[in-house]
Amino acid sequence: MSQMLPTYHGSCHCGAVKFTARVTIERVTVCNCSICSKKGFLHQRVQPGDFTLLSGEESLGLYQFGSMAAKHHFCTRCGIHVFKRPRAAPALYTINVRCLDDFDLAAANIGYVDFDGRNWEANAQKLS
Repeated sequence: MSQMLPTYHGSCHCGAVKFTARVTIERVTVCNCSICSKKGFLHQRVQPGDFTLLSGEESLGLYQFGSMAAKHHFCTRCGIHVFKRPRAAPALYTINVRCLDDFDLAAANIGYVDFDGRNWEANAQKLS
């Protein structure tokens, strides 16, 4: 029997983009690359079958740079980066834990894993 995963609800600031993610959050990844550090993205990987975009597909923008492999999705109305399809694992979703409406990051007893994304090529194997 498989473990039941908690379901979290997330959204952008204006509420146009809403999603659910079934995932156990025990630790989040903090990346220091040029984009993640500027937007304050806290990474939590989610399997494709455990991520559901509930609304706002028409409000999603896509930003890509460098290798163009990662797909950074953001709300075009309020600018919040809600999730991405990561370069290291493009089949997965990476949600921004800061966008979860029913997860208290300040009260959560989770770990933080630092990832040196500024030197991505040298460190990518550490993401698995």
